[in-house]
Amino acid sequence: MEYAAIRHFADRRYCYAIGKGRFLIRLEVKKDDGARVILHTQNKYLPIQYMDTRQEYEMAVVYSDNYRDYYEVVAEIDVVCLRYFFEIEDREGKVAYYGNHGFYDSPITHIDRMFDCPQTLREEEIFDVPEWAENKVIYQIFPSRFATDKEVPEEIWYHAPMDARTDLKGSLRGIINHFDYIKDLGIDILYLTPIFSSDSTHKYNIHDYYKIDPSFGDKEDLKELVSKAHEAGMYVILDGVFNHTGVDFFAFRDIREKGEASRYLNWYYIESFPLVMEWGKRPSYKTFSYAGYMPKLNLRNKETADYVIDVASYWIRECDIDGWRLDVADEIGHEFWKRFRREIKAVKKDVMLIGEIWHYAGDFLEGDEWDSVMNYQFYHSVVDLIAAEELGIRDFVGNLNFIKGNLNRCLEGYLWNFIDSHDTARFLYSAGNDLRKQKLAAALQLLLPGMPMIYYGDEVAMDGGPDPDCRRGMLWEESRQNLDCLAYYRTLIRIRHEYPVLTKGLITAQYADEEKGILYMERRLEEKHVIVVFHAGKGNVTLPEREGLGYRVMEGWKNLINGREFSGILGDYEAAVLAR
Repeated sequence: MEYAAIRHFADRRYCYAIGKGRFLIRLEVKKDDGARVILHTQNKYLPIQYMDTRQEYEMAVVYSDNYRDYYEVVAEIDVVCLRYFFEIEDREGKVAYYGNHGFYDSPITHIDRMFDCPQTLREEEIFDVPEWAENKVIYQIFPSRFATDKEVPEEIWYHAPMDARTDLKGSLRGIINHFDYIKDLGIDILYLTPIFSSDSTHKYNIHDYYKIDPSFGDKEDLKELVSKAHEAGMYVILDGVFNHTGVDFFAFRDIREKGEASRYLNWYYIESFPLVMEWGKRPSYKTFSYAGYMPKLNLRNKETADYVIDVASYWIRECDIDGWRLDVADEIGHEFWKRFRREIKAVKKDVMLIGEIWHYAGDFLEGDEWDSVMNYQFYHSVVDLIAAEELGIRDFVGNLNFIKGNLNRCLEGYLWNFIDSHDTARFLYSAGNDLRKQKLAAALQLLLPGMPMIYYGDEVAMDGGPDPDCRRGMLWEESRQNLDCLAYYRTLIRIRHEYPVLTKGLITAQYADEEKGILYMERRLEEKHVIVVFHAGKGNVTLPEREGLGYRVMEGWKNLINGREFSGILGDYEAAVLAR
């Protein structure tokens, strides 16, 4: 047994409340190192000679990544403070007892050698996520390129490859005019990249946060879009660019004009004067990346933080938006995000806050900052598995399980799972224009728990290289759309909505067949039972017989994707959802 790989802390990652008196406790062990783990608990303040409060809980491996097994159990407790330790048995029958970061050869009896969990504190820290958002389907819109209400010649609208400055005159009114298309696709949430006043097509260099860019429309247009969405049972999330501004934002403009005499010096991170803003030279102030036209805000300055929080609150109050996707969120400090969450949730309790972060984000997801993240672990894993063919199916599952094993259990249905976005090449481009591969990637998005985020146009097989080419004009002419792909997306979304077992069901069997490239899962929810199978490879494969996993030629099982009885055979990059 490798002691160095055994890991537990009595904090919000490893020991947290999931309800009144219900606590999830997690232990990490080296993969395949343990045979059995038992959690031992007792009341801290009641000595056992007066009342024996000791209990035992058998723990189970709920996730395994590429290196670790994650044991979990839910304990029912009613105490002031819980003390506990772990009994760990390895594959050879050796037993170790682990408490308060120490290992012992015999059961721990001294409470100071046990882990400590104060019940009231942990229940006050419970992760409260907006119920309306769980497992919902998101549609990402890049407003300047999605739809217009103006006359734009086809040769301009469908220009490719796309450059950064081409003006397609996209607008909020254009989105409203195409709302029925989005609704018919089965979308639950609209996510719009920035819509506020800016001189770029992407609008991530904002000049006025209280004004919608005139090229997009005005506040009344946004109100109409949000109202239309709400009437249809849908939601609207906006992009919050609070890490940096544009250079014509009033505070930075004042610094440009007055230099060291400006009262707004503390709004930014100015390193020296005169300001260096020339293209190709490193700016003399902190920025997003090294882009001089995007100066970084100093949100440790209370006046700056007050402004940003007022902006975020304003659009919730004025237009009843449902959430903020927070741009470059990991480059802003925890102190600000904790305050931001408290004050924004006070304006609208169930507003959703999603951080953009391109790596693991556990320190932002402990219940007092963001509600979710853009799941780049999912994105990279899908691209590596299917498009690049550099990842095996077992490592793919391991990558996803690393996230599950290291985040609060409640987050599984809230992670934004995407296969491309306005910041990446289109998946179809990355997959060498192999539509079979995109369909499989879409199936992984839409048939697993989480919040699948569809980048506009993926559903009609839009192509496009890295930014800015991934931001082409939406394919509105039916002759330009791949209607088979569109029908496939609509089918997957419909199945997702009709079968909650896909996202809420307990996994009762799972297997990754590396040689065949098959991921097989069985899920159950009450009386519902489905089998989901993904084939990440070429050629036809037959599901083999595997004892205890239900592999068989499944007579009477219907593939919900194509509507036919399942033969037990999967083709190139094919997925199946099986139900009786």
